[in-house]
Amino acid sequence: MKITPELFHAFLKCPTKCWLRATNEPGSGNVYAEWVKTQNELYRATATERMVATSSSAEVASSASIEILKSGNWRLATNLAAQAQMDLWDVESKLLAVERVPAAGRGKPVQFIPIRFIFTNKLCKDDKLLLAFDAFVFAKSLGREIKSGNIIHGDDHATLKVKTSPLAGEVRKRLDKIFTLLSSPTPPDLVLNRHCAECEFQARCRKIAIEKDDLSLLANMSAKERQKLRSKGIFTITQLSYTFRPRRRPKRQRDKNEKYHHSLKALAIREEKMVLRGLACD
Repeated sequence: MKITPELFHAFLKCPTKCWLRATNEPGSGNVYAEWVKTQNELYRATATERMVATSSSAEVASSASIEILKSGNWRLATNLAAQAQMDLWDVESKLLAVERVPAAGRGKPVQFIPIRFIFTNKLCKDDKLLLAFDAFVFAKSLGREIKSGNIIHGDDHATLKVKTSPLAGEVRKRLDKIFTLLSSPTPPDLVLNRHCAECEFQARCRKIAIEKDDLSLLANMSAKERQKLRSKGIFTITQLSYTFRPRRRPKRQRDKNEKYHHSLKALAIREEKMVLRGLACD
């Protein structure tokens, strides 16, 4: 089994998605997910061409190996495959671009800067962790520390410098969790989350969640709240619905918004009713 950027990214979004992809489970498709994939591929190809166009052919190393990169006067490497072994598992990444920065002075090492291309104008923590994953694998295969990397993103091709060294420990922790996850013959507990709307397994997971009457169907409920309910023996929406107890509100609180009750939402689902500020409507 190889841990690729695709599996690492899937795990950041949802352990179930990571497990399904690793086991080659066919997805039912997702229009938004396909659109995002297409946009990223187009953006990466265009951004890579822009970088290559600003360099002379003598400075560009295309599809170079790690051994070649250790020597030479190249300035930009493209389509670099990096691979390393960790705890009997292989981790690999394909870096679309790596910039070589000459040594700042005598006795100082040459710096290698991995680069990621993301088409969105706004970045999130997962984008930085993906770059840190690239740097982690690259550092392992190269045999030296990679201190930072760049993310080129958005309509203006803005560059964000990311210090990857501080993120290496978090990448390692995530990799350990992925190794544990994929070593198990059974999938993790299914939990619906915000990423479901852009996942190719959305229909599959939602069908299972409905069949199980799973608590994660209540989108506003946090993982901590679900765990607390499960510790009390409440595992389904139906079970939760029977815990709601209407209470008379004190006069001083009648002008304030009613507190949100997950149990009331569960009751409304069970009885197929709509609840507006405590008033049930058929």
